[in-house]
Amino acid sequence: MNESGFDQMLDASGLLCPEPVMLLHNKVREMAAGEVLKVIATDPSTQRDIPKFCTFLGHELLSQGLSDNQSYEYLIRKGAG
Repeated sequence: MNESGFDQMLDASGLLCPEPVMLLHNKVREMAAGEVLKVIATDPSTQRDIPKFCTFLGHELLSQGLSDNQSYEYLIRKGAG
């Protein structure tokens, strides 16, 4: 993990549902269990979709919030499954 608190980053800015979650699914597949992914998105539906994605697939949503530039940011720890 780097000093920013995450191992990898996915920028889904400008993409609309379902693209951010599809990209997230592909990115998480490439990661090792326990790694932390930072996701940046502009689609408001990610506020609903990303927490559901984490719950359904057993990943830990460490944080979610709105950045200074009005993007949605998430930190997700990949589960063991």
